[in-house]
Amino acid sequence: MPTVSRFDIVRKACKEAGIDAVLVRETPNIAWLTQFDDVFDSEQAHALWITPTKAVLHTDSRYAHAALNASQQRGEVAVNDVRQTHAAFVAQSVEQSYLEGTPVPVLGIENSCSLAEFRLLETELTQQVQPNHMPRLEETTGFIRNLRAVKDASEIERMREAQAITDAAFAHLIEYVQPGLTEREVQIELDDFMRRKGAEGLAFPSIVAAGEHAASPHAVPGTQKLEAGQCIVFDFGAVVRGYCSDMTRCIFLGEPTAKQKDAYAAIRSVNETVEAVLKPGVTGKEMHELAEKVLAEAGFANTMGHSLGHGVGREIHEEPNLSPKNEKPLIAGNVVTVEPGIYLAGEFGMRLEDFGVVTDTGFEVFTQSPHDMIIL
Repeated sequence: MPTVSRFDIVRKACKEAGIDAVLVRETPNIAWLTQFDDVFDSEQAHALWITPTKAVLHTDSRYAHAALNASQQRGEVAVNDVRQTHAAFVAQSVEQSYLEGTPVPVLGIENSCSLAEFRLLETELTQQVQPNHMPRLEETTGFIRNLRAVKDASEIERMREAQAITDAAFAHLIEYVQPGLTEREVQIELDDFMRRKGAEGLAFPSIVAAGEHAASPHAVPGTQKLEAGQCIVFDFGAVVRGYCSDMTRCIFLGEPTAKQKDAYAAIRSVNETVEAVLKPGVTGKEMHELAEKVLAEAGFANTMGHSLGHGVGREIHEEPNLSPKNEKPLIAGNVVTVEPGIYLAGEFGMRLEDFGVVTDTGFEVFTQSPHDMIIL
């Protein structure tokens, strides 16, 4: 069966929302729609104009050659590198669309657009578009991001590749870590290993947190030295062909205390309990509440603090979330993390995270690193 065009997916969503054309400014959304590889970086330097009949990428000379090459391979996107503001490009596109017989009375705008850019767009439309052709600007919230929440086979393949590098990196850490190294030294080794194994980048700044420092879920690796008796938390991911992986594991330096063993048993139980019941129809709220219930039954109520999980794709945090705020049912194709944690200030922190895809019948985990307690 041929893959459905992502532009057709957006056009269908536009029709359902009563939008006649949409302006996309967020680079991850543009990268997802165009499926261009090796073109975009982190700069919000592009605008994608989509109507019922065409899609045009407005970019600049830094990206034009690569974008033109990519567009020739994919065939769905025209590239415009005329030296002008995105606002001027959009105003001209509105007028041209009207003249071509596809008037744009409602133009969808991502609500992440800055106020300054929005005002400039209003000015350019007033100056360049005839009054009887003037569109109504419609603010959209998560319009493209929500469509990105369902991954296709090519996206899943790329995330599997990214996770394979991540799993290999953890196996390397088990051999590398020893008392006396600093968190920062281990972080550098971890990041370098993933790049040597083929990662084009890091999904996010890697976390290496030892002992009491690990009680901060987003600890920044520093000069703290690893010591016997500590639980070391590693949270990291690779980027392969534009897609992220995400995994957290713990290593114990020396025999853990009874409390540490109980805590680790609790997060493992949460992780495996949730992964066993994840499937289409359950909500993010239900999964988070199940995690909190299992933690409480193990004697660790109110020690997690963060949501149980989040979506992963071109960005490390995407829709949907396994959070008490998400009452929408999960559907097949959603890729999410399951990452229960326990954080005890002044003592230790630990987290156990996998990620995978919701299938028609359950949850398929990408992560291959084991859940067994690792004691060095």
